[in-house]
Amino acid sequence: MANSAFYHNDPQRSQPDLQQHYDAPYGRGGTGFIQDIPMVAPKYGHRDSQVNMGGRVYSSAESSPPKDAWRESSATRNNTSSRSNLKWMLIGGIALFGFLGAGTAVALVLSKKNAPASSSSVSPGSSTLSNSDPSSFAKDPALAQSFYGIAYTPEGSQMPNCGNSLNDVITDIQLLSQLTTRIRLYGADCNQTELVLEAIKQTDVNMTVWLGNYAVATDDGAAYTRQRDAIKTAIQKYGMEHIGGLTVGNEFILNYLEANNATDPNGPVGNAGAAILIANIEDTRSMMRDLSLTNVAIGTSDAGSFFNTKILAAVDYGMANVHPWFADTTIQDAAGWTAEFFSDTDLKAAAAVSNAPQMYIAETGWPTGASNSVASEANLQIFLDTFVCQANKNGTKYFFFEYFDEKWKDELFGGVEGHWGLFYHNRTLKGITIPTCG
Repeated sequence: MANSAFYHNDPQRSQPDLQQHYDAPYGRGGTGFIQDIPMVAPKYGHRDSQVNMGGRVYSSAESSPPKDAWRESSATRNNTSSRSNLKWMLIGGIALFGFLGAGTAVALVLSKKNAPASSSSVSPGSSTLSNSDPSSFAKDPALAQSFYGIAYTPEGSQMPNCGNSLNDVITDIQLLSQLTTRIRLYGADCNQTELVLEAIKQTDVNMTVWLGNYAVATDDGAAYTRQRDAIKTAIQKYGMEHIGGLTVGNEFILNYLEANNATDPNGPVGNAGAAILIANIEDTRSMMRDLSLTNVAIGTSDAGSFFNTKILAAVDYGMANVHPWFADTTIQDAAGWTAEFFSDTDLKAAAAVSNAPQMYIAETGWPTGASNSVASEANLQIFLDTFVCQANKNGTKYFFFEYFDEKWKDELFGGVEGHWGLFYHNRTLKGITIPTCG
């Protein structure tokens, strides 16, 4: 989940208001903005997975930029630790392969689990249609459609068990539709693409979904091909009415670099990984042409500092993970830091290529539920209050991370890993107030 990048030791000034970021080119405000935020190097990236592993502990970076490069080129994210000169890389999002302790990436090549088609012609891992009309549901007055978008993975969509169900996804879409009109998925295993599109159909809500193909950097294309075929089947069945784009890869370059002991997304190793991912992107375009669909946005998602220039030149959009939690900013500075990093790093990178792909924040949020009081519902509330409405006002396209707590992550990893949701695992809203944006 977490964005990856390098930091420097220069202090940054506190400024939670985002508006200054948007008063200059690429959204950055005048000189001196957030120049006193103390930076501390993070030690762990978020553990997440479209299957059921995917933890990562970051090793030292070997080719970090000079300390002042963050201001000069905005190509960094993590600062240097006060205890060490080593620069640490962090990762977030959902990783299909992970390593714990030893740092060895293990690609998970898993088979898709298909169930017999239900009466609605959807074939999820576990399908039970709602007995009542899913389009008629009570609205929760505590919810407000304030978010640009929200990151979502249906419960039980981890291979190989695939315990998701249509009824659960219908419930999720009913709740999500009261918060946003946009969601993004990470992968297509366990038939989640069809489940989500079927749930949107049955609930009859205004919802656009960015589909995901969680390509694995080290499995010779097995995961990509499996998910490509699942996405093709879903599009043939449901059409494109509720699809905003197809995201090929999630932190693919970061994972490829890690697997090959490299750090530069535009170095020889990064370019080798880019060649693999670009081939997948072009194959996806070819698939869409075969379906006579030529105006479909094809993009990719990666850690905020790990976009390869060749990949950006090959996509219609990029999605960047930008997590203030892993930068160890204060909660008061988190919203400002997020906007600053995104504008200085990702918007500038996109503007530097001729096709100028649309850029989104793929993930941003604040965790709760850890023994550390900094990861708390009170601080999640502060981030909601300082980020959401201001980002909307400024035209930032973002997907808040995430819809609900994911219990399997808590059981497997502990800490804050399973506690990034707006809702608890049981789909009860946390002790927060959803902001109402004018």
